[in-house]
Amino acid sequence: MSTHAIPERLPDDAAGTDLREAWRTGRVFGPPIRRTFRDVIADRLPGPQPPQAAMLFEPSADPHWANDIFFLGDFYNAILHQDTCQPHTADGVALLTALAVDDRIPPQHRFQTVVLLFHIATVADRHLARCWPDTPPHADPGSEDRAREAVRSCTPDLLARWAVECPSVRLALAGLAVVFPTDRTLPALTPRLQGFADQHRQGTDIGDYVRFALVLAARDDHHTLTAVETLTDAYWKGTTRRAPTRARALHLLGQMLTTVGDNLTRSAPGE
Repeated sequence: MSTHAIPERLPDDAAGTDLREAWRTGRVFGPPIRRTFRDVIADRLPGPQPPQAAMLFEPSADPHWANDIFFLGDFYNAILHQDTCQPHTADGVALLTALAVDDRIPPQHRFQTVVLLFHIATVADRHLARCWPDTPPHADPGSEDRAREAVRSCTPDLLARWAVECPSVRLALAGLAVVFPTDRTLPALTPRLQGFADQHRQGTDIGDYVRFALVLAARDDHHTLTAVETLTDAYWKGTTRRAPTRARALHLLGQMLTTVGDNLTRSAPGE
């Protein structure tokens, strides 16, 4: 990093090429988390980048570049727009994966990137359960399939980090593991989640989430349906009973994972 004095802002008449060059060289500072994201993406994706990367490198791409909270919301929404896959959603998966596997990204944000990957991979199922028997509005099956496959392809690398990840990210990884079950990952999931089950009793957000993930890992449709009915009746927004069981289960798991994330954020706001 340069040791020269860096002006806090550019002259009012700076624009175009000058502004982009100032951003590239670090003379314009965005929020700290944007700078971290930019460093990670520049290192891990040095070639042609997905279109959503413009929010990291082009100040004109984000009117709220100076605010961490607005930046994160806009950046994630550019990848999964209002929980709906678009043609470039699959491209944005590469950005989320790079951020999720880099220890320069704080744990809270690694958690968020993995959760967003879960939501991308389950868009079609979750919307089907919510809208059944109607067709989900704004559905784009082609974009959904490409995005889901993109998440599937990166999931083994994410799960390989389990041993070095913090507990919160492990919770998110468990969601991906049951979305893309394999004969290798599912048997390993039960003992890996047992510690969470021992520490968080049934009836708590984390406790219910972990136990439900274990039910899904067992791949028993009858037990899954029973768990969905029991949990939605007790706590969560229900879905039509005639909707496919897997769709209802992933809809419920998505609600639970979001709530777990909200609680983790409140308990560790400075993470």
